[in-house]
Amino acid sequence: MRRRRESWGLKRFLGVGVLAAIAAVWTWTAPGDPTLWPARPDETGVEVHLLDNGFHTDLAVPRRALEARSGPLADAVRGLAPGDWILIGWGDAKFYVDQSPMERRLPDGLRAFFRPGNASVIMLDPAQRDPRAAFAPKSRRSFRLSATGFDAMADHIEDSLTLTDGRARIATARAGDDARFFASREHFSIGRLCNHWSAGVLNAAGLPVRPVRSVTSAEVMATIDRAELDSRAARD
Repeated sequence: MRRRRESWGLKRFLGVGVLAAIAAVWTWTAPGDPTLWPARPDETGVEVHLLDNGFHTDLAVPRRALEARSGPLADAVRGLAPGDWILIGWGDAKFYVDQSPMERRLPDGLRAFFRPGNASVIMLDPAQRDPRAAFAPKSRRSFRLSATGFDAMADHIEDSLTLTDGRARIATARAGDDARFFASREHFSIGRLCNHWSAGVLNAAGLPVRPVRSVTSAEVMATIDRAELDSRAARD
């Protein structure tokens, strides 16, 4: 009887330990960088928008700010069709690009989720309309980055590109669509989804993020809300 009680006690202890470890990982926050975020009140900075379609997040970035830089990301942007804003996203090289009805794409979606090491792409999509007019407030978060924060964010996106002779390589383009999908050196799977990538981009810009919880687009949007609240509280 005593051995049974000891065995049960050990199992309970181990179970509590596992649950505590899972909770710690789930709630872990990657710290921000106060030298990058927020922009100083006297700094013009760069306005960026985070867009949510319900399950996926993209960034809307001023084209002028990207083209003012040097390097393969700026060169790739210069080769796009006209558009004052560049929508930037990341995803599986096949599933992300495909726009056929979802019911036809489910088997490929399962492949993208559960097969490790899937190829990925970065979307650069030129848009003329200001995101504030094109996207409802509930599906958009607008925020201002410092100049150094913006450069750090752009550097992070650029580091995700696969380069050939120092230039970004177009993996695919859709007929009748100005979006271009550039090969990325990262891999897509259930452990590394599009929203994880967006959270990483925000963290590179100086914002604190919860990487593990960034499975959903809502969590990535909440990253902006929390950062803005923390910034206001610090100023007050």
